[in-house]
Amino acid sequence: MSILLLTASPRPGSYSTQIAVELTERLKAANPATALVHRDLAANPLPHMDSNFAVGIRKPVSDLNEAEAAIIRLSDELVDELSTAETLVIGTAFINLTILSSLKSWIDYIVRAGKTFKYTAGGPEGMLKGKKAYIVLASGGTYSEGPVAALDHATPYLWALLALIGITDVELIRIEGVSRGPDAATNAITHARAQIARIAA
Repeated sequence: MSILLLTASPRPGSYSTQIAVELTERLKAANPATALVHRDLAANPLPHMDSNFAVGIRKPVSDLNEAEAAIIRLSDELVDELSTAETLVIGTAFINLTILSSLKSWIDYIVRAGKTFKYTAGGPEGMLKGKKAYIVLASGGTYSEGPVAALDHATPYLWALLALIGITDVELIRIEGVSRGPDAATNAITHARAQIARIAA
């Protein structure tokens, strides 16, 4: 087995990183031989997409200039990490109604026609089927229900992107309401830990 862990929050002591790491450790403990790749997108951010990538992915390899070749190699490395993993764990904060830009950059490099999805007569078809994904999403407010639930653009976006590349077995772990004081944050963490204990069991 193999796990790809992505953490994206730049906040020290980030709840999303904390719970994503704990979940990964529980999954790995259940099968100690599991290989683990941890890509910290906050500590080592990926460059935002530029013309080298946008142009390079449409060129034959033999026609790439040095800058284009370098960014395509990075994208290929990211795709290989994801393709190899059987389990994907994503830890991200909820910011401005969606995900962090560091995670969005990773998505831009791994969603590639002919690599992670393909076009068919019936529409796009994911090429990374059979994987399990866990999303750990931390938010200051409560977006799972109530008057602002419709403002959660992170969850449907991640679900749609994962489905596009063929990953449809996805479980969400919310850590929400953490900005409402220490008790609310503690309760959110306790609830998340109970959920990952059930997953690990």
